[in-house]
Amino acid sequence: MKQFRFHYLFALLFSILVILSGCLNEQDAVSSKPAKQENSASEKTSETTGATTEQADIPEKLKKPIKIAAIMQMSIGTFSSQYIAGVKEQVQKFGGEVQIYNADNDLTKMASYVETAITQNVDAILLDHGRADALEAPVKKAVAKGIPVVAFDNDLNVPGVTVIDQDDYSLAWKTLKTLAEDLNGEGNIVTIWVGGFTPMERRHVIYDAFKKRYPNIKEVAKFGTASANTALDTQTQMEAILKKFPNKGDIDAVFATWDEFAKGATRAIEQAGRNEIKVYGIDLSDEDLQMMQKPNSPWVATTATDPAEDGRVQVRFAYQKIAGEKTPNIYSLEPHLVKRSDLPDQQVSMKDLHQYISGWGQSNVAISPWMKTLEAQVKNK
Repeated sequence: MKQFRFHYLFALLFSILVILSGCLNEQDAVSSKPAKQENSASEKTSETTGATTEQADIPEKLKKPIKIAAIMQMSIGTFSSQYIAGVKEQVQKFGGEVQIYNADNDLTKMASYVETAITQNVDAILLDHGRADALEAPVKKAVAKGIPVVAFDNDLNVPGVTVIDQDDYSLAWKTLKTLAEDLNGEGNIVTIWVGGFTPMERRHVIYDAFKKRYPNIKEVAKFGTASANTALDTQTQMEAILKKFPNKGDIDAVFATWDEFAKGATRAIEQAGRNEIKVYGIDLSDEDLQMMQKPNSPWVATTATDPAEDGRVQVRFAYQKIAGEKTPNIYSLEPHLVKRSDLPDQQVSMKDLHQYISGWGQSNVAISPWMKTLEAQVKNK
């Protein structure tokens, strides 16, 4: 009996020791895991922080104020003024200086401004519109001298030059498709267009395709002039068209390939009391929004990019080039269809538009980590 108790007690004690040992081992295993994870997290944070710090360092070439020449084929209307505002805003945030040159629709003068910028040894050149046949030679000269060039709405094809655009094919198609759907595929339209500008030529390619796609939509008149007073000249021409087609149903819609054209057509239609005629445009500005949001406005839709954002993106690409970063040869900004029916009753501005049009003014392109560092440095000076 005593021997039995002894064996029993020995077995019980052995079991308790095994259990305790197992618990202690498990405890050690559990407590060791967080330590390992913590070290890994610490190492990862350290690596990330190090990389971020390295990436956020301001490039050597940007540690001095940058001089930029922004050369425009012409500056007409509120779209151009908001584009210029975007360019100036981004350059100022980076602590640089920008000189705006307006060639007044003279391509020879525009080319001479590029030569002037080269002579002045600017750090980068921005081009707004213009044509390759007039600008290719001076642009190649700038590139050969090591001056970065970024063009907007241009047909240049020069190695080392980044060309950004509004995707004019999409601009035209989105507007024309909306027009066709609203007319249910048939009706009479007036087209306002002018040649001689790269974006206009691209938009017309889509217009030609549109006419084949919708053969029951007939063009009854076509005109257009780019001048110092484009909107006013368009209004006068549209008034003459309305007199030529005086009856309701003679004209169902107007396709305006530029917001200056749309403004002139809209004013002529309103003054004639012909609001049954609807206007479909391209491009957008604060002034355009005010006209679209007027009660019973004939201007019912437009497709556009944010002109200020166009300017900001162009500047950011230029700074990336100065920093020695790789930039694309071509980049198309995403255009957005803006319909009057999508807008609220209260008046909105371009800066409010993202609340009603998804993705508006938020390209998030041509952004490098050091840009925040540079902006913060400039702000704190």
